[in-house]
Order: sequence, then C-alpha cells, then structure tokens
Amino acid sequence: ILLCRGMQLAKNENTEKAEPFYRLSVPKQKTTSEIINEARNGLRTLRTRRPFTPTEDQRKLFGSGSSRAPQNRPASVFSLHASSFDLAESRPVSGVRLRPLDHKPLVTFAKDEDSSIYLPKPPANAAQIRKVSSARARLFGRTSQGNFLSAKMVPPDQNEEKLNSEEPAMMNNLCRSDNNCLAEQRSYTPFNAESRLLICNERISRLEREDFLKGTAGKFLFQLRGESDQIKKPGTSSSWPRSTGWKRRVTGLEDETRINESEEELIFWHIKILPILHELKKEDNIENLCLACTKLYQTLNEGNMLGKRFKRRSVLLNILYKLVDINSDPLCLKLAKIILAMKVNGKNLLSVCKLAFKICRNEKNDYIIQNDRLLDCLLEVLRTEDLHKNNEALLYCMGAIKFMSGNAVLLNEMVNKGAIEMLLQLMKQINNIKENDTYFSNLGHLLVQLTATLRNLANLPPARCQLLCNGAVSELSVALEQRMNDKDVCTYIVRIFSKLSSYDDFCAALADCSRCYILFLALLNKHQKQQDLVIRIIFILGNLTAKNNQAREQFFKEKGSVNTLISLFQTYHELDLNAQKWYHERGGEGKDHPKHPSEAEDVLIKLIRVLANLSVHPSVGAALAAAHHVVELLVTVLEYKSVDDCEELVINTAITINNLSYYKVKGSAVQDKKLHIAEMLLKLLMSNNMDGVVEAIRVFGNLSQYHEIRDFIVQKKIYKFMIALLDAKNQDVCFSACGVLLNLAVDKNKRALLMEEGGTGKLVDCLRDFGPSDWQLACLICKTLWNYSENITSVASCFGEDTDTLLVVLTALLDEELALDESLDRDLRDYHKLYWEREFKPVAENLLDRIRSHHSFLPTMTITPF
Repeated sequence: ILLCRGMQLAKNENTEKAEPFYRLSVPKQKTTSEIINEARNGLRTLRTRRPFTPTEDQRKLFGSGSSRAPQNRPASVFSLHASSFDLAESRPVSGVRLRPLDHKPLVTFAKDEDSSIYLPKPPANAAQIRKVSSARARLFGRTSQGNFLSAKMVPPDQNEEKLNSEEPAMMNNLCRSDNNCLAEQRSYTPFNAESRLLICNERISRLEREDFLKGTAGKFLFQLRGESDQIKKPGTSSSWPRSTGWKRRVTGLEDETRINESEEELIFWHIKILPILHELKKEDNIENLCLACTKLYQTLNEGNMLGKRFKRRSVLLNILYKLVDINSDPLCLKLAKIILAMKVNGKNLLSVCKLAFKICRNEKNDYIIQNDRLLDCLLEVLRTEDLHKNNEALLYCMGAIKFMSGNAVLLNEMVNKGAIEMLLQLMKQINNIKENDTYFSNLGHLLVQLTATLRNLANLPPARCQLLCNGAVSELSVALEQRMNDKDVCTYIVRIFSKLSSYDDFCAALADCSRCYILFLALLNKHQKQQDLVIRIIFILGNLTAKNNQAREQFFKEKGSVNTLISLFQTYHELDLNAQKWYHERGGEGKDHPKHPSEAEDVLIKLIRVLANLSVHPSVGAALAAAHHVVELLVTVLEYKSVDDCEELVINTAITINNLSYYKVKGSAVQDKKLHIAEMLLKLLMSNNMDGVVEAIRVFGNLSQYHEIRDFIVQKKIYKFMIALLDAKNQDVCFSACGVLLNLAVDKNKRALLMEEGGTGKLVDCLRDFGPSDWQLACLICKTLWNYSENITSVASCFGEDTDTLLVVLTALLDEELALDESLDRDLRDYHKLYWEREFKPVAENLLDRIRSHHSFLPTMTITPF
C-alpha cells in the first residue's frame, strides 16, 4: 500500500519529462537568499496568518465585544437638543456683577384709523410675523413675542415728554437679553457704512431722536452694547435727559461685551454677519440653512472673529444652539464646525463634541464629512483642551475621530494632518495619570477610543513609519502595563502590535523593548480564556521569535514562560477536544470538516509556531527537546487530529517535532517517544496532503538515526515509499526521501533494499536532474550511494545497468566549467562554487574513484541530521 501510495504521489509531482542522461539539466536561477532559506538543516521557523479582526456592524463608542457593562460606560446613543447647551456659559466674562433688571413688557404702538391718538396694541401673532414653518416657530418660540421691535414706532411728532417717559422702559426691554440683539436687526433699516455712529451722551438732538424712532434703534443699541469709546458726532448737541439707572444699564452691557470692540469690528458685524443671522432666523429650508452656515463660517473667518475674542459670540452661539433642534445631520455638521471654531468650553464643548459624535456615527455621513473640515476642528480640540477638565468631551471627540478612521479617505487625511503625533501626545498625558487619580478610570474610556483609532491607522504604510518614529512602542507598552485590568484597552493595543509586528522594522523595535515579554506573559496568565486577546499575543510572540535569536533566548529566560505556554496549550487543547466531540455528536461524521480552523485550533496553531521558532535557538531547542510536557502535547495533537481535520495544525506540529528531534541530548523526550511518534507519522504518510507527507518524511529522516526507527521503517515497508518518492520531480521531496535512505544504508543488512524498486537508478536520475541546481541534494545522493557501495565487490552487481550513466553524470558534475553556470550573477555563482567545492566535490570524487577502482578504503559516511 505504501509503495502504491508513494508511486501515486510521485506521479502527481512528476510534471516534467526526463532528459537524456548525457544532457545536464539547466539549473533554474535562484537568488542567494532563496537558496539560503532553502537550506535543509532541519531547523525551520514557521509562518502563519494574522488573526482576523471582523469589522463592527454598527459604529458605537464601545464595540459589541466590550468587557464594559452598559451601566458602567458612557452612552453611545443619546438625545441632543438646544437645551443641552448652556446659553449663559457662552457669554464673555466681564468681571462685573450685573444688577438685575426689572421686567417691563415691551409695548408697541399703532395708530388707530379713526383717531389721531396712538393706543397700545397687542403684539402680532408670531406665525404671521415670521411666516415660517411650525417647527421653526417652536424653535424660536421663546423670542417670538416681546423681544422684537415692531416696525411701527412712535412717530417723530409726538411730544418730548411722552417720549422721555417711555424710552427707559423700551430700552430696558431692548437690552434685556442677547436674543433681543438679534431681534433688533429685524426692525432696523440696512446699515449705511457711510453714516456716522451715534453715541449716547447727556443730550441728544431732535434730529437724532427722529432717526432713532424711524428705525435706527437697532443700530443705536448695538453701538451701546459694544462701543468702547464714546465717539461724539461733530456739531451735534446732546439733549438726552440724565438718568442714573440708564447709565448703570449701559455700563453693565458694555462690561458684558468686554467694551473693547473696535469700530471696524462693529461695522463688520452689522454689514456682514447680522444679515446672515437674520437669514438663519427666518429660513426654514435645510439646504438654504446649510448654505447660510457655510457663508457664516467663511465670514467669521474673514473677519478674524473665530475663537473666544469675538465680543458678540454669545448672540451668535445662542442662535446656533437653537438650530440644533432641527434634526438634520448636514445642518448639524455645519453647526458643529462653527461652534467648535468659536472655542466653546464646559458644557457647551461636551454638547458639541456629542453632536460631532452623533454625526460621525452614521456611516452615510462620511461623504459630507469628507467635504467639510470637521476633522481639523476635532483635532484642534484634542490638541488644546485640558485633559482633566474636559475628559468627557474629549471622549466623544475621540469617538468621532475613531468613526472617521473607518473611512479610507478620512484615514489618509488624518495621517497627512499629523493626527498620529497628536494621538501619541494625548496617550502620553493619559499615561502620566496614576492609578490612584480620580480621573484614571474615566480616562480608560478615552484610551479605548484612542487605541482603536491607532489600530485603524496602523493599516497605512506612512502611518506605520510615523508610529515608529514617534515612539509608539514605548507609549503603548506603558499603557498596556497600566491598564492590565482593562481588557478593552489591552485588546486594542495588542491588535496594534499584532498588525505592526508583521513588519521587520517594527518587530525589531518591539523586541528591543525589554519589558514587552513580561507584559505579554502577564496578560496571557490573566486573560487565559480570552481567545481574541490570547491569539494575538501568541501571534506577536511568534513574530518576535521568527527571526531574532536574542528574542528567542530572552523570552525563554523569562520566569514561567514555558509553563505559561504549556498551560495555554492544555486549556485550548481541551476546548478543541470538546468542540470536536460536540461536532461528532451532532452527526458531523459524514460531513465535510470546516475549512477554516476553529478558535481553539487557531490558538494551538500559533502556540506551536512559537515553540517551533524557539527551538531554532541551540540551547533553547535542546531544553525544549528535553521538556516532556511539551513533547507529550505535540504528540497528542498527532493522535487526535488528522491532516484533513486541520492541515496547518498537524503540519506545524510535525515541523516542531522535527526541529526538536534534531537535538540529541540526554533525557530527550523525543528520543523516549520516538517509536510512538513514528506510529503517528505513518498516518500522515498515508494522507493525500503532499505537504504533510514531506514533513513526515523529514521527521523520519532525523529519527532514522536510531536503530529502532530503521527497523520500524523496514518492518512497515516505509523504505519502498521513500524509493517511490524519488520519482517526484520535486527537489524537497527527493531530498527528504534521500535522507531516510542515506541513514537506512548505514545498516549492512538493509543496503540491498535499495536495489528493490530500482532505487539506485532513481538516485542516479535525481543526481542528473537536480545536481547542477542543487548541490546540497547532489551531495546527499552521493553520500547515500557511498554508504550503499561500501562493500562493493563488482560495479555491475552494485549499480547494474546504471553504472555507465552514473560515471558520465559524476564526471560532468565534477567539471567546474560544465557544472557552474557562467550566466549566473556573481553572488549566486560564488555561493554555488563554495558549496560545490566544500561539500559536493570531495564526496563525488571519492565515489567516482571507488566505482573506477571497484573498491575504497574510506570509512562509511557518518549520519548527519538534516
């Protein structure tokens, strides 16, 4: 059966027609690194797939797999209205305590058609005045009555006593709130830039009073609220009556707006900004409101009025806050951008960050976010706001940025805007907060959003470079150590390391971090059953030990490192056994096994990879070979798993056993269990998986150094299988099979077996076909033929009809001009020549001499592990 199986596999591999013996095969050109990597010394590291991280179905502050209980974490869904903002908070700080004003209702006057007497008239209906939708009437309902000046004012021909008695009440109501300031602009005529500003003095002329009553009251009042210096109009006498109460009110208003507004700013406010605010108050079309907001932002930026220095920001912000009640993401995006640019703080900063979070949470809004500059505003918040005072606002700000990082366009924009450096600086601030600090726990929520964003950024090559240059390894390691009990933070940091450790430069930087091994072992012990966390840490350790001998030694020397790996192995082996048992009980015998490894299998795959990589180090490999618990677990995998169940797991196990079998040390567990291992490998040899067959042959190559295994090979007819595999036109397959036959030919009573199935002829064919391109294989074939022909009495009885072919091939391969291709590049040719001179040539010359002379006094070739 083994012979037929070997012939079938060889046939499958044999896709090339054999060339005449006298024509040397043209060696396939390989790079030096390829040849070195293919060196068959029996010790190999393993590669595996990076753990898959599924994308969340919905954008949330914390993912579905979060370890945080809903009641112990900030909400991802919330309602947000104008009432969420603090209107008083947006007013500039004056430093002066204002005196409360007595409430006096605003009274408008209209002329009765039948009388020349002016009587009070109730205010007009708000809907009729505004002519807006019911939504906007409700939105601005609080300012619809009593806060706007009627277009009908007291005519100029009224007596001065009546005017004087009514003016204080009117002014009191006009100046009552910031909302009134906007109301005033509805009753004034368009501002004329060429007109002179009026200032309240002790007296005012009749002409000025007439201008005021005809509709310039709004301009006049805005001047009173923001003017810093009293500018007297030339040639005008003042006739306004003295009023101590009036002066106090004016002074208070000036203090409220910090009374240092320039004339140019005041003019800009009236000409440029007030008309836009007027449009925002009356408009009810979403598209027009968005356009007005865009225009407002541009205008504020043009007038250098963004930020906190703007004296009338409270008026503007209050209007914007009320517009939040209109449930429109495009409009709210515009509003959030302006509000953030106005540098709000406290409750308003929190609310606007929540507003941005709410917009970014909807993936459909990514397109409109790309076309705006919301990202700039959010990054500015991260850069400037105080971590202690505004940690909740920063949380939602960072959450919005995390959502943005899920979009490829916005992700690239973040890299270009220096987001990585900002995020690492923020992480450094968080890392400086000690565990006993009252903010420590809340900042953990922020750190989750931050690390999740960095994980997304790690996908981009430019970002990886910036992470490396800005010391990301150090800061992430500190955060990992401080937040050991926070599974969410640990998971995201480990995901970052898992991604970046796949690259050599970052892997080297991580390996240089001396505490990383301690941290990873601590995490594995603490979160042993958290598969998503464990599998990534094991993957990182596999990357660290794949190419760095110092990393192998350092990890192995850490206290409890091997015991931790064994404990994990036992845990996930048991989970896998239970899953397999459940699968069979559910009637899975006749069904195809799942193509992808289960979660438990995936952990075992990556765990065994770490063991294989560690075993490459001489002292570490020898220690592991003597570790009975490690070898027992590896053998257990071969016992209960077939290559059809989980190919990668079984093949990785065979490779690891092969690595450990290389070490001939006292108390070797591999040596103690060699016969049992051989029995398990027999199943792998019988499989249809060629990779599995090759790995099993390699293990037999090392184990066949022991007499018991050579007897087992003969007893089970495995040697026939090896001879059959020599027909495979695959260098690795031939090399592995030839290694077993080499060791088998050590025993004199087994040499004759090579003649069966045409073994010597197949060896000669392999020498001819692969010799010029693979001197390592050519050397191994010559050593096998040397051992086989030790007691030669006649060439004919030893090599039969293949003698002439062997003589021609050996003669040709020993001719340097024929053997070494001049067309190869210099490095490759030097490498070929070195191996040809040191390894192949001495053995081939001795073999050729023996054949020619029919005898040799050279000793039998010694067994060498491969």
